Amino acid sequence: MGSTSRYFAHLLAVALCALSVGARADSVALMNCGLFDGVQPEVREKVTVLISGRLIDQVGDSSTPIPEDHTIIDCQGNYLMPGLMDVHTHLENQAQAKRALESGVTTIRSAGVPAFEDVGLRELVRAGALPGPDVLAAGVYVTPQLEDSILADPRLASLFNGVNSDEELRLLVQVNADRGVDVIKTRGTERAGRSDTDPRQQVYNRHQLEVIVDEAVKHKLTVLVHAHGDEGALAAVQAGARSIEHGTYLSASTLELMKEKGTWFVPTYITMLEMQEEEYDHVQRLRGSHMVARLEQTIREAHRLGVRFATGADSYYDPMSLNTISLEVMYLNRFGLSNFEALQAATVSSAELLRVQDITGRIEEGFEADLILLPANPLQDIMALQDVLLVISNGQVALKRIPFARP
Repeated sequence: MGSTSRYFAHLLAVALCALSVGARADSVALMNCGLFDGVQPEVREKVTVLISGRLIDQVGDSSTPIPEDHTIIDCQGNYLMPGLMDVHTHLENQAQAKRALESGVTTIRSAGVPAFEDVGLRELVRAGALPGPDVLAAGVYVTPQLEDSILADPRLASLFNGVNSDEELRLLVQVNADRGVDVIKTRGTERAGRSDTDPRQQVYNRHQLEVIVDEAVKHKLTVLVHAHGDEGALAAVQAGARSIEHGTYLSASTLELMKEKGTWFVPTYITMLEMQEEEYDHVQRLRGSHMVARLEQTIREAHRLGVRFATGADSYYDPMSLNTISLEVMYLNRFGLSNFEALQAATVSSAELLRVQDITGRIEEGFEADLILLPANPLQDIMALQDVLLVISNGQVALKRIPFARP
């Protein structure tokens, strides 16, 4: 990190420390809960969960003593489970983060933002100024044309005419790493949501993707790759991508290679479904109708082959958006995953993709207190995810809708 970057990082740290004073959550006791811990394919009844600060302190039964300094929340027989994870999203402001959190998402992986807003959100959450969601930041998208993202850092000025050569690709990864990102986002194919592009058309070839992955690995970063078309996705898998995002036209042979290499699949089906809405032009709506049917086939085939799934909604969490992880889980379930498999995709499996499986993704003593409360057992009723009653992120109560009765 350069001296200027270190200076601004120091100023940010000082400011965040000031913001975090007094922000630590009170200790909380959750009583009378059903519990799906994210790991076992069953629910425990009449559970008590004690939370101290950011962490789960104890998971016990109804006889568990509750310390006097704990605030008691009676869950009224509703069902706790780990907070959901959205591993492909574009949060760039506090309002979007709040909407994501209130939908039950307590951890996100950014899929690129214009100017490192995801890094700033991550630091606010780490400092306790915001309850969450926790953020793994991707910074500026590694793509041939940066458009207005070129304004994110003065060192990107030399990339005004494109990001294609080995040197240009490495520079953009290096700037992202210097700005403190956690992952690198790049593309294997064109976009689906524009009528002037074909989502099957390959963008970066295998060599270019290998350069990106190689430079990312030098900075201990993983790489997620946007790829609808099979050729671009295959090149990304061969290059060492951690995950393939979207994957609409993946062939059986590419899926088999993903299974062999341990490459994760993040279908983002719910955002393909959105392309059929009236706000899109006729080309996009027709394309969306074709792509949702094709992506369903790919999801079914990937599940049959044993490819690992994680959940992403490709959402900005705008006020009118229906792109949610709860709906993504519903569709994964509809396309062949069991309730248990679909719920794990959004919790422990996504945590493994993000390499935070020792920190969050399950309800267990010593893990982060990232929890949601549902009105029904999600192992039996996957639609319960649409009605989140309580959200606790990093030990802070971010949403509380119960009790419904007035005293």
